[in-house]
Amino acid sequence: MKNILVCTDGSIIAKNIYHYGAWFAKRLNAQINVLSVTDIRSQKVVSTGNFSGAIGLGASEDLLEKLVELEHHKAQLNHEKSKLILKTAKEILQAEGVINVNLISKKGFLVDTLHEFESNNDLIVLGKRGENAEFASKHLGGNVERIIRSSHKPCLVVPLQFKPIERLLFAYDDSASCQKLLQLITSSPIFQGLELHLVTVTKDKKDQKAHVNLMKGQELATLAGFNPICLLIEGHPEEAIASYISENDISMLLMGAYGHNRIRQLVIGSTTIQILRSTQIPVFVFR
Repeated sequence: MKNILVCTDGSIIAKNIYHYGAWFAKRLNAQINVLSVTDIRSQKVVSTGNFSGAIGLGASEDLLEKLVELEHHKAQLNHEKSKLILKTAKEILQAEGVINVNLISKKGFLVDTLHEFESNNDLIVLGKRGENAEFASKHLGGNVERIIRSSHKPCLVVPLQFKPIERLLFAYDDSASCQKLLQLITSSPIFQGLELHLVTVTKDKKDQKAHVNLMKGQELATLAGFNPICLLIEGHPEEAIASYISENDISMLLMGAYGHNRIRQLVIGSTTIQILRSTQIPVFVFR
């Protein structure tokens, strides 16, 4: 991972996005590309319609002229806001010790714009919520949910509060994405030196396949230099993982995303999305 894309809107959660992005960048000696997208909806003003019969042609033309002027003024303000957001991001990242910072400003919608940069970045860092982060804190922002579903790159979803990363929980289920994530963990310097918890949630603790898969994961993690804490838990994935995070003071959750099956992508209540909504720690989602 040599390029990290940090998506920001300057909201109250943005500072933590920069902190977590800096943590990854320093461990990987990577460049951070900061993307600020000005939502074009904020520059759309109400149409005057045809008011000539009601308020007179002259008044209608005068109103249209004022609305056009207002739209131009809002566009200027949004441009200045974007510049300030990016300037602040660079200052915070450099204060955190990140040397290579590239600033990008775009107009449009984040979800539609992201594909332009996805192929040239190895990790996408997003806030759990955007400008309304202080409200409905147990929900995901619409952009986050759509990006998680559509992106082909690893995504780090950042919560409202920052905490030092010391203990990792890998929700291990032996899926294809989990196998790839385990390979990343054991071959990359990202998580070296941290306490690793390898946990499998199953409906039945007597599930021999789950036991075997967990043992394989433990063996690979041990060979990579970790001393993993491995556990097989019986229960419902979202509830079991949430409880484990709370009871063991976990700093970051690592998990594989669901597959590319179209039906599964349409299911809002998937395990991945539910955990992203409920947890208050950063979640590293890997395909």
